[in-house]
Amino acid sequence: MNRKTLVLPAVAGLLAPVLAACGGENSGSKSDDAIVVGTTDRFTATKNAPAPLDPAYAYDVGTWNILRQTVQTLMIQPKGEGDPVPEAAESCGFTDSGNERYACKLRDGLKFANGDAVTAQDVKYSIERALHIKADSGVFALLSTIDTIETQGDREVIFHLKTADATFPYKLSTPVAGIVNPKDYAKDKLRDGFSIDGSGPYTFQADTKNDEITTATFTKNPDYKGSLKVSNDQVQMRSFADADAMGAAIDKGDIDVMTRTMSPAQINKLDAGSDENVDLVDMPGLEIRYLAFNTDSPTVKNTAVRQAMAQLINRGELVSKVYGSQAEPLYSLVPANVTGHSNSFFNTYGEPSVTKAKSLLTRAGINTPVKLTMHYTTDHYGAATKQEFQILQKQLNASGLFDVSIQGSPWSTFRQAEQKGKYDVYGMGWFPDFPDADNFLAPFLDKNNFLGSPYDNTEIRNSLIPASRREADRLTAAKNLTKIQDIVADEVPILPLWQGKQYVGARTDITGTSYALNSTSTLQLWELGRGVSG
Repeated sequence: MNRKTLVLPAVAGLLAPVLAACGGENSGSKSDDAIVVGTTDRFTATKNAPAPLDPAYAYDVGTWNILRQTVQTLMIQPKGEGDPVPEAAESCGFTDSGNERYACKLRDGLKFANGDAVTAQDVKYSIERALHIKADSGVFALLSTIDTIETQGDREVIFHLKTADATFPYKLSTPVAGIVNPKDYAKDKLRDGFSIDGSGPYTFQADTKNDEITTATFTKNPDYKGSLKVSNDQVQMRSFADADAMGAAIDKGDIDVMTRTMSPAQINKLDAGSDENVDLVDMPGLEIRYLAFNTDSPTVKNTAVRQAMAQLINRGELVSKVYGSQAEPLYSLVPANVTGHSNSFFNTYGEPSVTKAKSLLTRAGINTPVKLTMHYTTDHYGAATKQEFQILQKQLNASGLFDVSIQGSPWSTFRQAEQKGKYDVYGMGWFPDFPDADNFLAPFLDKNNFLGSPYDNTEIRNSLIPASRREADRLTAAKNLTKIQDIVADEVPILPLWQGKQYVGARTDITGTSYALNSTSTLQLWELGRGVSG
């Protein structure tokens, strides 16, 4: 009998998809031992991004979820709610009252998968390497508060920070702080291709074709020492062209688990209990979707244009028509269930209004209709993305104030074009690196931001973000965090749309699915096991 498992909220850390692995010659069958996980994500090495799995470069949920299985970090997010806990470290903590000196002691006997000892010097090398390379993905910015790194013996590492940063333990749990072997990763160059060498719970093997992963295999690392209990010997990942193909595979038993990205219709079908062989697990999530703007582009450079769009978009209609109960309207970059959230956009604009939007444009001397193109990715956030943008287009054009066209592109070209500033308006999603309001604000608004956005508010960058990080009590930080959100609502460099739940579908004999993803979409393959069908 199909059952729906509701997992209680657990505010813990990251970004998104499950893994990829494109079905190759063996995609029609599965190993008798491996747990097979399906996904619609893909992992490709391109001329502009030849090193997608290097911890110093990787910065999307899919690649991070590969690295989290294979490359250890000093700290890790717990499978339930709470602060990060030691992983490669035996212990970590601030050693001063100002949150500027952070010390960790490594577990005794840590080894890379090739047998080499993991030392404090390797930790220092790995993190300094990411900061030195400064990959154009912008992931190094997560470590930007580090001033110097000191080691004492082979097991102690001390971080001296430029400024107080209460979120630093979370940052040490992200893959950019992953510990790599200097023998395998050059100090000043990214490691091209799909090889990974670490000390995490699994070793990794990628079969590839045409510079794309076809099959990804994770095998339990016998030398692993850390905080995790690994419940299986091997997991295999396979990629599908779309959610329907993935759903057909789980129905036939070709795969055991499916997650990102299931379609809304697929989720509704499983929720109704129509498949007795597949369980649906739904759980709270911190995924958000938003429109981003190139604020230097002539079409949207004037703040009034962006404000008028914020005044017109009807989030309630958008969510109900595309995602139903699987999402809810979002009026801030910070999700509603994260400390520091404020409904700043609703407070500023209220209900959608053509009259108010027209007034904004008229006062700014903007001729209407404003003609622009909104871009979206066709394959990174699921098939419903196109429908979402069709509704946004209709809402804006129905006002008579805009003449909007929409254009979709695959993620491999979309992300590169966005980073190069080729899009005026484009749709993006965010799965947080860690579960703190800072990580829904700083990655978009700080220097070296994830989007490469030209938007620069000096009060946010020089005063409010640093001030919020000085507060170990995040409730106390809420005042500064709220002010940041209010500025964003007023100047609209980014326009939040909705936040969503997350789902896992699994054959009835698979155990551990309630923890296959934590609340911030961190994939936890080690939780999966094979039990008794029923």
